Amino acid sequence: MKRLVLALLVCLNGYALMAQSSPDSATYEIQRKRINGMLAQRSQKFGEYEESLSKHTGIFGLQTKKDIRRSNEILMAITETDNQIFKQIKVLLDYRMFEQKQVETQKNQVQDANLTYMRTINRLREQNAKLIKEAEEREKAVDKDSNKYKIAIAVLIITSILLALIRKRTVKA
Repeated sequence: MKRLVLALLVCLNGYALMAQSSPDSATYEIQRKRINGMLAQRSQKFGEYEESLSKHTGIFGLQTKKDIRRSNEILMAITETDNQIFKQIKVLLDYRMFEQKQVETQKNQVQDANLTYMRTINRLREQNAKLIKEAEEREKAVDKDSNKYKIAIAVLIITSILLALIRKRTVKA
C-alpha cells in the first residue's frame, strides 16, 4: 500500500515538474488539486487505519471483533479512495493527452500553412523572374525596332536631302 502511494506521489510530482515547464490550463490545475486533495484524504485514512490497528480494547490487551471490523472498514475506505484517485488520474492523463494532441494538430497546421506560403512565394518568384525576362526581351525587341526606325528615318532624311539637292541642280540648269 505504501509503495502504491509513493508511486502515485512520484507520478504526480513528475507531472507537476512537467507542468511547471509549460503553462497549464485552469482545468488541468483544478484536476491536479482534486487529486492532491484525495491523496491527502488517503494519507489521513491510512493514519486512522494504523491507529485502529494499534487499538486493543479486548481483554488482556487483545483486539476485539469490533476493532478488526473498524480496521477493515477504514481499509475499505482507503481502497475506495484509491479507486477514485485512479479514476481522477486517468481523467488527468486523458486531458494531458488531449492537450498534447491539440498542440500536435496546431503544429501540423502551422507547418502546412508555412509550406503553403513557401510554395506560393517560390511560385511568385518564378513568375516574377519570368516576367522580368519577358520584359527584357520586349525591351530588346523594342530597341531593335527602334534602331530599324532610326535607320529608316535617317535613310528618308538623306534621301529627301539628296532629292532636294538634285531638284535644285535641275532647276538651276
